[in-house]
Amino acid sequence: MEHYEKAVAIWKQKRITNDAELAEALNGHSIAFAYHSGKLENEQITYHDTREIFEHDGVTSYTGDLRTLFEIRNAKDANELLLTAFNERRPLDESLVKEFQLRLTQNTYDTRRWQLGERPGEYKKHDYVTGKAEIGAAPEDVQEEVSELLAELVDIPAEKALTAAAYFHAKFENIHPFADGNGRTGRLVMNYLLLLCDHPPIIIHEEDRKGYYAALEAWDERQELEPLIRFLKEQTAKTWEKQIERAERKHDKQ
Repeated sequence: MEHYEKAVAIWKQKRITNDAELAEALNGHSIAFAYHSGKLENEQITYHDTREIFEHDGVTSYTGDLRTLFEIRNAKDANELLLTAFNERRPLDESLVKEFQLRLTQNTYDTRRWQLGERPGEYKKHDYVTGKAEIGAAPEDVQEEVSELLAELVDIPAEKALTAAAYFHAKFENIHPFADGNGRTGRLVMNYLLLLCDHPPIIIHEEDRKGYYAALEAWDERQELEPLIRFLKEQTAKTWEKQIERAERKHDKQ
């Protein structure tokens, strides 16, 4: 059995049904996810600061800028939303996607975006693009494209969970629906989708960003999804490697 399959099997054995069980299963991983997801877009984010905010709701001897501090605190708020939404089995719809983005970006929009009328929790009003190919839907098309994407993700078979998550993430980043925070929002919503399918959430490690962006570009340029599926399988195994090692040691002793 490959490490990816082992990670999925270990997760399913937990039989998680509510937010308390999910929080326990994600003990430590929520901090790591917030750190890596934030670090992909903001080099000033540190694991130490992220851990302090998640565990103590504050930092000591902080010398960075205020926006970075808000981004880390927002990640904690967004994680709380993930837990409560899972407990309530909230459907993955536009209102939830917007709420995740609001939690992640509140108090972080710069003056220029604010003056242009952009607001956290609302689709972009101007033409923001991303990547070397400068992809992104026109503002007037965002609502329809996001709505169509989410409509494709209803009643996903368990065996198709990772493929569906990769498809969502590739298309979501291609649409680029918000003025800011698209990557962080896409990664968190992707994990929520996986959780609803009883699949372990994935940390996309910041040191692997080159492979991550290459996989997203394969979709943007050629509509190839397989590179992102392979990458997410590798990241799933990496995310849960310590649990896999413990399970293997336990098996060897039996």
